[in-house]
Amino acid sequence: MSRVAFIGLGVMGFPMAGHLAGAGHDVTVFNRTAVKAEAWMKAHGGASAATPKAAANGAEIIFACVGNDDDLREVTVGPDGAFHGMGAGAIFVDHTTASAAVARELHAAAAARGIAFIDAPVSGGQAGAENGVLTVMAGGDAAAFEKAAPVIAAYSRMAKLLGPSGAGQLTKMVNQICIAGLVEGLAEGLHFAKQAGLDAEAVIETISKGAAQSWQMENRYKTMIEGRFDFGFAVDWMRKDLSICLDEARRNGAQLPVTALVDQFYSEVQSMGGNRWDTSSLIARLEKS
Repeated sequence: MSRVAFIGLGVMGFPMAGHLAGAGHDVTVFNRTAVKAEAWMKAHGGASAATPKAAANGAEIIFACVGNDDDLREVTVGPDGAFHGMGAGAIFVDHTTASAAVARELHAAAAARGIAFIDAPVSGGQAGAENGVLTVMAGGDAAAFEKAAPVIAAYSRMAKLLGPSGAGQLTKMVNQICIAGLVEGLAEGLHFAKQAGLDAEAVIETISKGAAQSWQMENRYKTMIEGRFDFGFAVDWMRKDLSICLDEARRNGAQLPVTALVDQFYSEVQSMGGNRWDTSSLIARLEKS
């Protein structure tokens, strides 16, 4: 068992840190809103710290799951950041969905301090975090990843090193690009079925057994038909992720016409008041009158 820290107790971080505690690790948590840290300790034990630096002091592995690049910089290299409290050989595992550029930046900053940084965004959403079955896409040094992987296993069913620093974030971009197209296709298919006078549920129950099957189809079609959109990853966060994808594509020359279009469709959902609806709410813009 390891002495670890977890920074960021949002809808993902709270259960992920809980799985670490449940696996027997000695966990210290930090959250900007202290009441969440208190609630976490009430549920799981462990300890809390007043700053990321204090949380990292003495920890072998420090995990983080925060909002964006700027949040990540604040909790790592900021005045009270974790890098200032990490001992030689300690590993920082970042589960934030952020840019590949900030991953490489922090990998270099960590190396200069004799510590390791792994970019390790996740897929699986809140349900995956709560059930401990996340997919972890990692970039960084192999030796550090091999040391962290058995600990990451507490909340994941798949964790793979995909290349050097930044590779984890780039892989998460591929994940979000694929999801965007799939959800729009499902939304259009359901909309078409309804307009054609078909029983949409019967249609999906049939075609989901064939080549059209996807996780989104299996898990979201019923709530999409019912117009309920509070079951997953919020539109605001998806737009943040797609912005990262489109920025990276401008740098590497990739052509993402469908992704750009779906991003605009999500902006329409936001204008409908759907900022916190889940990503399946693309169907709502098709059905507005």
